[in-house]
This record gives sequence, structure tokens and C-alpha cells, in this order.
Amino acid sequence: MSEELVVLLAPDGTRIGTESKARVHTESTPLHLAFSCYLYNAEGQILMTRRALGKKTWPGVWTNSFCGHPGADESFEHAMVRRAGQELGTTIGGIRPLLPDFAYRAVDASGIVENEVCPVFAARISGDLAPNSDEVAEYAWVAPVDLLAAAKAAPFAFSPWLLEQIAQGSLDKPRP
Repeated sequence: MSEELVVLLAPDGTRIGTESKARVHTESTPLHLAFSCYLYNAEGQILMTRRALGKKTWPGVWTNSFCGHPGADESFEHAMVRRAGQELGTTIGGIRPLLPDFAYRAVDASGIVENEVCPVFAARISGDLAPNSDEVAEYAWVAPVDLLAAAKAAPFAFSPWLLEQIAQGSLDKPRP
């Protein structure tokens, strides 16, 4: 398996190169390109995942369905299909943007920084789930209203990017 590269960005969003994912996420993480995706099932529930305890940042917190980084010459759609297979062992369809201009910077308790331009998407799950245990500790299908209530009651249990996405209306958009 080849080394995963992330796309580095200038403050204005211009692509300025690539760097190894393993070397990018540090106490001084440069701005880079990512994505977040919410998967919906036929009942309109969202797949929530709890990050594996071995994750470098925010281990054990609940977050959206999956996240990732597009390759240098990879579309967001292709990256999401690839990452859904790698992280969740599933297939997806009906991809559409929710928050195309989303960006955030957050510092983990360990001091590791996330610093991403991270468009947010929604998609429909179209296959069975077989999560990769290196990525996902557990998962649950939840109604959007229940996710909102849980995030309000216990924000410490959720990733900072999920909380900011909710604050910016990610759950208020029509489902795919």
C-alpha cells in the first residue's frame, strides 16, 4: 500500500503541494484538504461512528459517518467512495454537498492540530457495513433529532468538527 498524501493549501485555498498524512498531523498542522460525509439509510437515520481508540486525534469520540482526504488528482466523490470502502466496508451513492465551504481548526487534548478546509457531504448507504476496527470502535444509526439532542446534552462526547457542522446547519439540509 502506498503512502497516503494530503493536499496542502495556502490560506486562500490554493493548492500548494502534498505531504504525507502521517507527517502532516502534528502540533503545527498545515492547512490541508479533507472532507466529511454523513451517510443516511432508507429510514432517514444518520450513521454515527465512534473513532477507534488507536486514532491519533480524538480517539473514542463520536463523529459523523466518515472523513478522509482526497488525493492530489482525486475528486471528492471518488475519495468518498474509496474511503467508505476502506473505513466502513460499504458502498455509497447519491452524494451531494451539505456545507461546501466548511473549514475548521481544532486542537486535540494531546496537542495535535486539525487544520482543514473540509467540505461536508451527505450520501446514501447502498451496501452492508463492515467497519475497519482501526478506524471505528462502534457505530449507531440515529435520527437527526436525537443526534441534535445528544450533541447539546454532552458535547464533550463528540468531535469538534461534528459540533461545528451541526452549528452551521448540516442537519437542516434535505436528505439524499
